[in-house]
Amino acid sequence: MAALLRIMRVAAILLAAGQGSRYSAQTATPLAKQYVTLGGRPVIRHAADALAPHVGMIQPVGDPALLTGALEGFAPAGCTVLPVVPGGATRQASVSAGLEALDRLPEERRPDLVLIHDGARPYVPADVTQGVIAALEQHAGVIPAVPVADTIKRAKDGIITDTVPRTDLFRAQTPQGFRFALLRDLHRAADAADATDDAALLEQAGHHVAIVPGSEDNIKLTYKEDLVRLERLIGPTLLPRTGMGYDVHAFAENRPLIMCGINVPHTRGLAGHSDADVGIHALCDAIYGALAEGDIGRHFPPSQNEWKDADSARFLVHAGERIRLRGGMLVNADVTLICERPKIGPHSEAMRARLADLLKVDVDRISVKATTSERLGFTGREEGIACLASATVLVP
Repeated sequence: MAALLRIMRVAAILLAAGQGSRYSAQTATPLAKQYVTLGGRPVIRHAADALAPHVGMIQPVGDPALLTGALEGFAPAGCTVLPVVPGGATRQASVSAGLEALDRLPEERRPDLVLIHDGARPYVPADVTQGVIAALEQHAGVIPAVPVADTIKRAKDGIITDTVPRTDLFRAQTPQGFRFALLRDLHRAADAADATDDAALLEQAGHHVAIVPGSEDNIKLTYKEDLVRLERLIGPTLLPRTGMGYDVHAFAENRPLIMCGINVPHTRGLAGHSDADVGIHALCDAIYGALAEGDIGRHFPPSQNEWKDADSARFLVHAGERIRLRGGMLVNADVTLICERPKIGPHSEAMRARLADLLKVDVDRISVKATTSERLGFTGREEGIACLASATVLVP
């Protein structure tokens, strides 16, 4: 068996076309769940890492721009990452797109076996994938699954109508494995859009689909709580570090007022070498402080003309990238703007959303609030605006 499997060409279709509406609804993130950062890298990059040791090719399917960016620099030894093909309107349409892309390869490269894997499953124990491939010697289709352990209830309008016996019930996982030519032909011949998964296509055509042991850790990122569990599984031991930032800018005529990445209507802007975004500057210093990497002036010296009138969003993007390059993650950031005017409250949600977008985190990790100095000091005299910021990061 081992000798046979060694000469068989195995490819994997990595699916990333889903929108992850349940996850997005819980987190208010604009990112589809497969692109959310986990342990410093996109979720789907972890999924690709899990597949690569077991296959000769990976065919990514999804949004070409997002997926290409998420897999940038991914070049595993012994595994070819093929160009991204766009996904379809349904999961099965995306699988069909991946199958047809593999079928267009020269015959000598076309796979004998194909694995179908959800990009939102980043943690797949090696023995699960190995078990699927090994079972394909004797079966046309194989899925990993775990037995249903909880009592299952059927309900309508919040009232239990039936208790479903859990005997012989399993929760299906991926990667699911198939004989390539068979799955390709079934997709071409049938209305695959109506199938719940690829195994169902084989079942409907009269083929036996085997089950091999899955893993309780093979979690599909669906709900907010799943990300916390996956972070514990995938990430190294991370230590919390907190940094503080402070910045102040005087008011200036004939300049727009930019704070926390948005244009705030006001009679005056702020003076500074860049766009004088006092909120972003303080937050950058907080992040750099948490990483023990100096301050914003070290990374973007005001003596350099390159940064004159620069959009401070670039500075915050850099700070976020420094967290990810260190293998860390931002736990939360808190920004307090100190001024008499303008009123910050009407703009605080837009500010939170902008900062979260620049840092590539969920908006619930960002706080923006304001206070006055009770007419005391330079802020009380409306000579300028100050900002205090704190940031907590987890880094190895």
